[in-house]
Amino acid sequence: MTTIYLDNNATTKTAPEVLEAMRPYLTDYYGNPSSMHTFGGQVRKKIEDARAQVAALINAEPDEIVFTSCGTESDNTALMSAVETDPEKKHLITTRVEHPAVLTFCHHLGRKGFRTTYLPVNSLGQINPVAVDNAVDDDTAIVSIMFANNETGVIFPVEAIAPRLHDRGILFHTDAVQAAGKIPLDVRKTPVHMLSISGHKLHAPKGIGALYVQKGIRFSPYILGGHQEHGRRAGTENVASIIGLGMAAELARKNLTEEIIYLGRLRDRLEQGLLSSCSHARVNGDITSRLPNTANISFEYIEGEAILLRLNEYGICASSGSACTSGSLEPSHVLRAMGVPYSAVHGSIRFSLSRYNSDKDIDTVLEVMPGIVNELRELSPFGRDMLAGSKTHE
Repeated sequence: MTTIYLDNNATTKTAPEVLEAMRPYLTDYYGNPSSMHTFGGQVRKKIEDARAQVAALINAEPDEIVFTSCGTESDNTALMSAVETDPEKKHLITTRVEHPAVLTFCHHLGRKGFRTTYLPVNSLGQINPVAVDNAVDDDTAIVSIMFANNETGVIFPVEAIAPRLHDRGILFHTDAVQAAGKIPLDVRKTPVHMLSISGHKLHAPKGIGALYVQKGIRFSPYILGGHQEHGRRAGTENVASIIGLGMAAELARKNLTEEIIYLGRLRDRLEQGLLSSCSHARVNGDITSRLPNTANISFEYIEGEAILLRLNEYGICASSGSACTSGSLEPSHVLRAMGVPYSAVHGSIRFSLSRYNSDKDIDTVLEVMPGIVNELRELSPFGRDMLAGSKTHE
């Protein structure tokens, strides 16, 4: 059975070009880049080449890029650096819909005496820049707001928020894990102080990430030890994966405009097809400001996990807007923050596309989904009541 992979916000396929760029550094060129000899030195040069490639993706300077192990480490590093470099300040600002990499760390700091303001979102999943302004006070150490939401794809007004915080001298970090490689990012036009990237979200391998640190800001390393990454992140570099991330960043930069158009067309076709063929379906999130590859759709009166299990029988991979798949009985914190009705929040499915998806993939989903939805509603007591009510009003 052919796999149709529509869960690219969870992880992506490693691009063949990325794998080929990595291969020699997993076999022949295995020197330690910190060594004095030429065998290690040639590896060091490739790391610096990759640093320049990642910097180019967001219009940064190469020496503003710090390689990390993942997006979570980048997020944690940014927050910890802020509170370490200005220990008198005990206030953090973020949103209610951030990734757990930020929310959990804020909760952790809360147990150490810090207070966090969690900004609300509206029914479209958007935040108001004015709310950020109003939340800042003299005790604010850092504001951390994601560039694009991982569940809904909603793009936040970071471009409007960044200059305002910059003018006030407030540190601003953005988790751009879902945005990097999918939409244009320019840290010169959008003056964030720190920005997180994760390799496996843009066709690099898992276990590699990056943190942009604006030149001139105070920075405290999160991992201490050797002098690697110019003293900003200790530990022998993950050479092959760094090279892979560099290649993935270069591919994303070169193909960005073309992919935005291509993925947006596929997403819209999928979305419109599902909304027209499945009753009581709704799109979650701001459709005027979102990633081109992401569609979060609620199918009311049924469970998202049941839909995923049925899709899996057809080889279709997607994800649920509910956190039940990770062992929690609570629905998505993102959709709850948006006020998505109870009848819809549990039946939310996220379809996230990549350059490796095709119209044939969309055809298959549109072919099987109406039957799945109708069957599950027949089995659900809530669905049966809904269907009976619809027939009564015909």
